[in-house]
Amino acid sequence: MTDTPYLEVVAPGVLTLVQDLGRPGWAHVGVGRSGAADPAALRLANRLVANPEGAAGLEVLMGGLRLRAHGPVAVAVTGAPAPAWVGSTPVGEHAPVELRDGDELRVGAPGRGLRTYVAVRGGVDVPPVLGSRSTDVLGGIGPAPLVTGDVLPVGPPPAGWPLVDVAPVRPWPDVVVLPVVVGPHADWFDDGLTVLCGADGYAVTPATNRVALRLDGPTVARAAAARGRELPSQGLVPGAVQVPPDGLPVVFGVDHPVTGGYPVLAVVRAHALGALGQLRPGERVWFVRG
Repeated sequence: MTDTPYLEVVAPGVLTLVQDLGRPGWAHVGVGRSGAADPAALRLANRLVANPEGAAGLEVLMGGLRLRAHGPVAVAVTGAPAPAWVGSTPVGEHAPVELRDGDELRVGAPGRGLRTYVAVRGGVDVPPVLGSRSTDVLGGIGPAPLVTGDVLPVGPPPAGWPLVDVAPVRPWPDVVVLPVVVGPHADWFDDGLTVLCGADGYAVTPATNRVALRLDGPTVARAAAARGRELPSQGLVPGAVQVPPDGLPVVFGVDHPVTGGYPVLAVVRAHALGALGQLRPGERVWFVRG
């Protein structure tokens, strides 16, 4: 048994990234914040193992992750509800789980949602880049996506201990409604917010990732005075609903570019960005002003 625990990646799954709460403060030099696509899920996972909420954990896209413990560690699984096992024994979500030296944690595919989070007591202690351990897939900054054989150092355990055996969480929503506020270029469109917030909603297309969700549904038409106009590149924020010339909205996620040149009709409220990060291709989403 090792004196300093670490996790070995037996299988990385579809895509597993190291994520914390991001690297704010660098947009002026072209570096976005990045961070967990569902930050509330990462915060909960960290609290369950008594970590600071911003400790680095693992963001698992559609399951398939297998980790082997070298030394005793405690982990917690949150986010998109997925089955998990230690060896052949099923273990629960939203609860601390003890791994002994040699134990293997497996995370299956979620039945709902897209991204499951794994926190380890002490945090994933890879080297930070610009003050964060997050992987920015657009900027190519931070740790590379996990591959088989990777070794993940575990940081020193916190002084405190988990306070609960299991955390109560809300049921996974059957309908995803994203509240939005008016964007800076709403006047470029004819009744743009009315169309965006219409009863039909939008379908999430397969051209969707941590950078942006591309949607299919009612097109948002430009006002006559705005047709043919060009917009100088301006700063973007997560949740910005940009409308390109085809009229189909694009909603920017946590790895969004720091600037963009299409008008922004609306912005998803910050508290709903986690739901944005859990939308699967093929799912429908509705927008509402509020």
